[in-house]
Amino acid sequence: MPTIAYFGPQGTFTEQAARSLARGEHLVPADTIPAAMRAVRAGAADAACVPIENSVEGPVAATLDGLAEDGPLVAVTEALLAVHFSVLTREDAGEIRTVASHPHALAQVRHWLEANLPGAEPVATASTAAAAVAVQQGQYDAAVTAPVAVEHYPLRVLATGVADVADARTRFLLLRKPGTLPEPSGHDRTSVVAAAAHSTGSLAGLLTELAVRGINLLRLDARPLKENFGYYRFFIDFEGHIAEPRVGDAVAALRRRCNNVRFLGSHPRADGAPSAVEPGTGNDDFTDAADWVDAVRRGERA
Repeated sequence: MPTIAYFGPQGTFTEQAARSLARGEHLVPADTIPAAMRAVRAGAADAACVPIENSVEGPVAATLDGLAEDGPLVAVTEALLAVHFSVLTREDAGEIRTVASHPHALAQVRHWLEANLPGAEPVATASTAAAAVAVQQGQYDAAVTAPVAVEHYPLRVLATGVADVADARTRFLLLRKPGTLPEPSGHDRTSVVAAAAHSTGSLAGLLTELAVRGINLLRLDARPLKENFGYYRFFIDFEGHIAEPRVGDAVAALRRRCNNVRFLGSHPRADGAPSAVEPGTGNDDFTDAADWVDAVRRGERA
């Protein structure tokens, strides 16, 4: 049975995402996002499920850095989960003076905590599930967790469905070593990371390669190159699949402009939104144009 490492421990939103992306497969929690990725690179797991971005708190830096460094991994599918939390306490908990959770989770329930537990001190932990463990061990009075946590930890549900932003969502990726890619679906996402030249207009040049081919940008994030202060990698998500002529042409152009490019995957989008195609930028347009150039080179067309 395939083994899927996920950012754990048990009882996190990542476990919920892994359940949906790898149904029936063996799930193994990892202590950190880098540890889940290392398990795949080392052959200890067939895939890793990790968070990539949250609609409230933005990109997950550990995932971005892990994708850019060490051996290559590619995303083969994604999940989009609504992020509504549960607040768990011990059965014998008295006055709640401390509330523990991952910093992203605390940020997403800050107003709820101010309104419902105004005297409680927020405490950051490594994960929402780690907060549940700490409450179970008596270190803190309450934990803000994923709803699935109550299946693993014998705690009392003080509140559930908690979220300051009702439609907050987190996107998760299933990562594997490079291999056969998912087939194009018509509603795909392609991702790359590029360390652009440190010169005027270098980022604009990369994005222009997408724009002139009518390719819609989905996401752009920057992370510093740790060994070079003031230099950055750019994580770029855009519509389409690398198997499509227009997308393949764009990725080749990015490679020409910037030798340090890593392909991070092409796979169906979790929201199912179809790729937008401007007039003259469809795959048939690119194929017809390439065929015409080939005919000109053979002396068959003018």
